[in-house]
Amino acid sequence: MSIRTRFSAVLLALLACGVNLAFAATDAGISAAESDDAPTAGVSAAPAVDAAPAAASPATQPAATQAVFRTEELDQMMAPIALYPDSLLAQVLMAATYPGNVADAVAWSKAHPDVQGDAAVKQVADQPWDPSVQSLVAFPQVLATLGQDPAWVQRVGDAFLAQPNDVMDSVQRLRRQAQAAGNLESNEQQTVSVQQAAPAPSSTTTVVQPAASTQTIIIEPADPQVVYVPSYNPTVVYGSWSYPSYPPPYYPPPPSYGYPVATALATGLAFGVGVGIVNSLWGDCDWGGGDVDIDVNRYNNINTNRQINANQNKFVHNPVNRQGVPYRDNINRQQNGLRLNGSQQREPLRGYDADRTAQRQRASQSMQQRGIQAPAGSNQQARERAQAASRDMRNDPQARQRAESAVQQRQRTDANRPQQRPRTQNNQQVRQQARQQHTAARQQAPRNNAFDGARQPSQTRAASHRGEVSRASASRPQKASAGRQVQRPAHAPSRGGGGRRR
Repeated sequence: MSIRTRFSAVLLALLACGVNLAFAATDAGISAAESDDAPTAGVSAAPAVDAAPAAASPATQPAATQAVFRTEELDQMMAPIALYPDSLLAQVLMAATYPGNVADAVAWSKAHPDVQGDAAVKQVADQPWDPSVQSLVAFPQVLATLGQDPAWVQRVGDAFLAQPNDVMDSVQRLRRQAQAAGNLESNEQQTVSVQQAAPAPSSTTTVVQPAASTQTIIIEPADPQVVYVPSYNPTVVYGSWSYPSYPPPYYPPPPSYGYPVATALATGLAFGVGVGIVNSLWGDCDWGGGDVDIDVNRYNNINTNRQINANQNKFVHNPVNRQGVPYRDNINRQQNGLRLNGSQQREPLRGYDADRTAQRQRASQSMQQRGIQAPAGSNQQARERAQAASRDMRNDPQARQRAESAVQQRQRTDANRPQQRPRTQNNQQVRQQARQQHTAARQQAPRNNAFDGARQPSQTRAASHRGEVSRASASRPQKASAGRQVQRPAHAPSRGGGGRRR
């Protein structure tokens, strides 16, 4: 008996420890979630320094738990932009989440081909686009690439919203392939560096990964104020492609942007004319966090009418600038779709009128207060009410008397009405009268059919003879009119000018 008691005490102690640990973890999660600041203007506040990365991750990438695209699909769609400088790549990823704005920016850039850099961004400051899209007008080459396949742009944005970590991993995977193929290195236009990733936390489970995956390849402009947009053929620059069923797309640049198509573009990276910028690029890739960092100073310098606070240094998608484009994954559809601009106007478009519904409810309540029963909602309910009324009349003499008095009152009211149409009690009598009237009308009307005149052949022959006489008279030649006939020789039409006829 003592052994059982001792075992029960140990078991209760273990259960109590587990409950305490669970409540402690729950309290920690709630406090971490409540400490985050609300996102505004497309960016969110940075998490606290001592906050755990796992607690800050849901605030910046809420849809990262649902896999929408496979690895081969991610590599396929990221291949044309994976070798962009980190700051430019961050702007493209943010802007791709607003495909409608990107299409408008592409049209604006085509209409203003000679404007680029910070000056172009300032010209579109009044456009209702997201700031990440406005920053891309500084690079007409990038918009020319994005404008060639709008469906691809939307897929890139959907992938970044649903799987930001997988998108970042895909970019690093492609950069390692290009570096291994000898097509990614530092030069006069860009600086390529390799950083060692932080070691993974110790765990009891051993995961075998290739050594290259611990490296992060950083691409930066050689001159921070001059950005060269690379152009390349993905089937060449990445070497042997790992997914033959998912070949990467190739969007060649227009010849007006100065890319050496005949030389470097066919063998590797090609660079056109550099774009001078100061504040247009205000985003940067956070490879460890799987999101985009915001340079608040640059952002405020170029977006003078959309200022943000210093702690709003993380990108957060703004569903208002999505312009109704549907989300591909369920998580973003549920979290962002309910916050679309004008969502409160959907019900009126579907025929729902709140004022009319309120009036209907007030009328129903008034009828109930006066003892008037609401109309039946179905045929079955109407039959049940009629049966109940019949039973009440049979069983309740007072109810029968009230019904009879109501009928008498209705009859007196009908009798006092002027020019009241007589009511026919028998519908069968009405039908019989209508049938008789129709028969009499048919008998009185003259018959007109194909056998009329069969008993009078002389009339038929006379009518036929009149027709023959008319036909013969029409075919008889007519006599010439009295008078002398004048004939003139036919002359060919003259091609000259005026003059006397000869």
